[in-house]
This record gives sequence, structure tokens and C-alpha cells, in this order.
Amino acid sequence: MASALEDPVLIRPLRGHGAAVTGVAFNVEAAGLATSSLDRFLMVWKLKAQCRAYRFVGHAEAVTSVQYSPDGQLLASASRDRTVRLWIPCIHGESSVLKGHTASVRSVSFSQDGHFLVSASNDKSLKIWSVRHPCLLFSLFQHTHWVCCAKFSPDGRLIASCSEDKSVKIWDTRNKTCIESLLDYEGFANFVDFNPSGTCIASAGSNHVVRLWDIRMNKLLQHYKVHRAGVNCVSFHPSGNYLITASDDGTLKILDVLEGRLIYTLHGHKGPVLSVAFSKKGEKFASGGADAQVLLWKTNFDSWDYKEVLKHHIRRTNLDDPPHLLDIYPRSPHLHGEKIQSVEVNPTFVSNTQALDPPVIEISSSSSFSTPDYVSSEDAQNPPDSVLATSSKRKSENESESAMPNVGKQTGISPSLGNTLEHIVEQLDVLTLTVSILEQRLTLTEDKLKECLENQQKMLLEERQEA
Repeated sequence: MASALEDPVLIRPLRGHGAAVTGVAFNVEAAGLATSSLDRFLMVWKLKAQCRAYRFVGHAEAVTSVQYSPDGQLLASASRDRTVRLWIPCIHGESSVLKGHTASVRSVSFSQDGHFLVSASNDKSLKIWSVRHPCLLFSLFQHTHWVCCAKFSPDGRLIASCSEDKSVKIWDTRNKTCIESLLDYEGFANFVDFNPSGTCIASAGSNHVVRLWDIRMNKLLQHYKVHRAGVNCVSFHPSGNYLITASDDGTLKILDVLEGRLIYTLHGHKGPVLSVAFSKKGEKFASGGADAQVLLWKTNFDSWDYKEVLKHHIRRTNLDDPPHLLDIYPRSPHLHGEKIQSVEVNPTFVSNTQALDPPVIEISSSSSFSTPDYVSSEDAQNPPDSVLATSSKRKSENESESAMPNVGKQTGISPSLGNTLEHIVEQLDVLTLTVSILEQRLTLTEDKLKECLENQQKMLLEERQEA
């Protein structure tokens, strides 16, 4: 059993939100933490000795998800107001609004190179966006119910998504097709994520279960039922050796996926825990709960050197590397229940949790921005295989929408021409929304047709039985 010095320790609580915290994300150096909340705000916490918080105002309704870009220069947020926002996390509050979904947006996730963003929505679709020129590239439809979460694989070639239709789907970003569908008839997954090497995914289930799947062989590897209520979120440690889970039962659980066992149960939130994330190097993790608190933790139990393991995972994300069949998850998919050997950590006994709440600076969203040029001219001319193909018509429409608000500032055009351009942007916005509504209606029609066919089959069976 681990000694007390190796146990996770609560560093401090962070209070500033007025409602449940739905998402947490560290920046590259773990010196900053971004959080999203049902209070409609995004907050960025500077985790230095003198902690300070910045509240970003822009979304009209609850913010459901937040993530830093891999280089830490941008923040993405999703909201129930049907939009995705890209923010520059500075005091100017610059943000760019991405419109296209016709229902609440549940999650956002950057690709590892920072060039693309995927969003999941209650309109049953996934949408892939360009970050360099903020615009919609294409949509993915096959889920038949609300899509809860979507994540890019480390190499950017795949996307994993989960839905209340009780399926977890794997998508090929190059062909824009679903290549695998993992079904769970006992419940649906609230959250899904890839392990650092990209060979496995973990799903957090509404039926209290966490599952690990090998996506190369379409095989269930591990099955943990250690929570007493639905699991809302999971996060892999950068080494890939540990998985942390957040649940409606008010606890966090840390699983050793190499040994296939529960090692820690963490208390601290007063009510359901909705979100959790490790920092990029794994030395910290943060959790957000329905109690409107963010808890910042020190990992401790991973204190030995993982540099070689991390280098291995970086090599595995190279596009030219073949699948490695002798990975770290050869375990059988038997049920892992909660074991008495696990360590209970209750932070109410930690002395430094009574720190004063940091001062909060409120920042209102300003006009849209031109994102930094993350792609070299060579990449633009010769994009790699992982670059996502787009519908040229939709791309041109949306690029016009995102670029035109900045034309007046860059070229000093006359106010009358500026007004004309703004009117064109508004019309393009209406056009984009119209297309999205038509897509939604098509989906509803397909659902109705499927229901009619099922009813006809039932009637035919009943007639045959009667005959």
C-alpha cells in the first residue's frame, strides 16, 4: 500500500463560479486552469503563489465544456446557446463565435496539432471546425440521439464519440465515415477519451461503469464498476498507467489500469463531481463539481520518472508508425469491483484548504479575432493525410463569415462598405442556420421512417402469428 507521502493531496479549492462546474482544463505548463460552468461564464485561474482569476463573459447560456489548444494560445468553449467560441485567454477578451449547431453543444476538443476542433451536440451531430480560419469544415451524422462527447485521437486520424443512443463510435477523419460502433445495452456513455498512445478508449457510463476498449481489435479490455452512481468524466494520466474518474456519487476514483484495480477514492466535493482532468505532465489534476467548487490536487503517486514512457507515447502518435500489438493493456475484460485495498483520501483534514478565494477580474467578450497562423505555407500547399477534407461550398461560405468582420479594421474601408459587409455576414449566418435546420429535419424524417418500418415489421409478425 502506498505511504501517505505518495497519496494525492488537495492543494486548494478554487471558488468563483456561481453554479455547477462542467469542465476543467490545464494549460501547457499547468500554471493556468480554465473552467466552465452553468453560470454562463468561463474562468481562467492563474495558479501562482498569489492566485488570481479572470471571468470571461460572452455565452448567453450555460457553458458545458472547455479546452486549451495544445500550445495554450487559445481556449475553446461549448454552450447551451448552440455556439462554440474560440478565445484568446487575455484581458482583452477577444473571441470568435462558431455557429452551425441547432441544439446545445455538449463538448469541444482540439486536435493534437491544434489545427482542428470537434464539437458534439444535442442535434445528434459532430462538427469539425478549422481553427486557423474559424469556420465549419464538415459534419458527421450517424448517432440517433444526443451526442454527449467527442475527442480526437492523439494522431488526429480518428475521432471517438459517445451518445445517449448507447453507442460509442469511431470515425475516420480522412474518409469522414464511421468505422466502428461499440454498443452498450445497459446504459449510455457520458464521456469518452483516448489513452495517450491512441490504442484504447475509456468510456464513462451512466450505468456506473467505466470501460476500456482496444480500438485495434474492437475488444473490451477492462470493466470497472467502482462507483455507486453515473460516471460523468474520465482522464488518463500522461503515462497511460492511471485513469481518474468523476461521478455523481460525489467521489473521484483513481484506477491503476496496468494492475486492473482501484487504488484511491477521493472525497471533497459536496454533491456530484462533473469534470476532472490531469495536467499535461500529470503532476496535478483538477475536479469540478455541482457544488460550484474547483478542487486543485497534487498527484504524488506518480513521483517516479515517466520521461521514457512519455517519449514512447510521443513516438506512437507519429503518422508513419504501425500499430504496436504489445501495448500496456493485454488484460482480460473481467469485472473490477471496488477493493478494500484502495486508499480513502478525505481532504477535510488538509490544513491549507482554508486559503482565501482569489480576486476575480471580469472580462467581457470583444469582437472576433484572426487566429494566429498555426499552419506553415508549405503545410497549406501540401497538407498531410490527416488534414480533414471539406465541402468547398460550405467552407467558402463560412470563411467569408469569419473573415469579413476583420476586413474593415485591416484595410480602413469606408463605413458604408463596412455596413454592407456586415449585412452580407448576417445573411451568410442565416444561410448557415438554414442548412443546419434542414439537416436536423432530414434526421427527424429518417427517424420517423425508421419507426414506421419497425411498426410495419411488428404488424407483419403479428399477422403471421395469428395466421
